[in-house]
Amino acid sequence: MKKTIYISILACATLSIFSCKTDSKNNQNLTKEVTFTKEGELSLFDLKDSIPNPITKLDIEIADSDYERETGLMYRKSMQNDQGMLFVFPEEAPRYFYMKNTKLPLDIIYLDAQQRVVSIQKNAQPLNESSLPSEGPAQYVLEVNAKLSDTWNLKKGDSISFTKIKSNN
Repeated sequence: MKKTIYISILACATLSIFSCKTDSKNNQNLTKEVTFTKEGELSLFDLKDSIPNPITKLDIEIADSDYERETGLMYRKSMQNDQGMLFVFPEEAPRYFYMKNTKLPLDIIYLDAQQRVVSIQKNAQPLNESSLPSEGPAQYVLEVNAKLSDTWNLKKGDSISFTKIKSNN
């Protein structure tokens, strides 16, 4: 009887060693960090007295495909203050963003077809899946680090212009 118990314990120990072994080499590849890739440049303008006054310039990534717009800044751990992501939609419509799988707080700036600020969702909290709607139809959405829109004193009616950088693909 004791011999059977010892054999059972030995068999269970052997199985647990071989069946629960994790391959750390494979696990490292599953969590590769997403990094910033400059795809364009964007300028923000204050339209005081209908005269565009430069506010700031940013390097941007451009999300203009369905996949890129759905993924956005998800899984990013950080972003520089002179960087952002511009979402480009085929048409102007009410927009609803949320922070699913987004690990950094953001300001979400909604812009109409004329590239003017419609509304701003300030300091959107990481991983919060609450809907953050635009206050009017938007064709573009700019995401930047939280509190930058306050630093820049950005408001409704201010505008952007951007250029894409040609890729080497």
